[in-house]
Amino acid sequence: MSTLSIKGHLIKKNDIENIENKEGKKWTKQTFILQTPAEYNNQICFQLFGEEKMKLLENHKIGDQIEVFFNISSREYNNRYYHNIDAWKISSSNNSNQDIESFNDTHSSTENLPF
Repeated sequence: MSTLSIKGHLIKKNDIENIENKEGKKWTKQTFILQTPAEYNNQICFQLFGEEKMKLLENHKIGDQIEVFFNISSREYNNRYYHNIDAWKISSSNNSNQDIESFNDTHSSTENLPF
């Protein structure tokens, strides 16, 4: 299987969640939002499980251009499918300021929205 990755701007870091399942097993999780240069559906929510993975996000600030490497998984529950996008590596993406300005100009307009 090929490696999945996508570049974009970090636009939100959600609070860390402490989760406990029915059997009493505990873990931590954090989600974050990446805005991509896609015309539609350009915001993607990724999740990080465990303290070690959550450290990947510590060095990145809101507005940073990053590349996220991830896996996609699906589970069926009561005849419905639920999907996860699990980040496993985050790196800085070094684009020029011109590319970032072009991205902001393209995506700040609401004229092209489908709704």
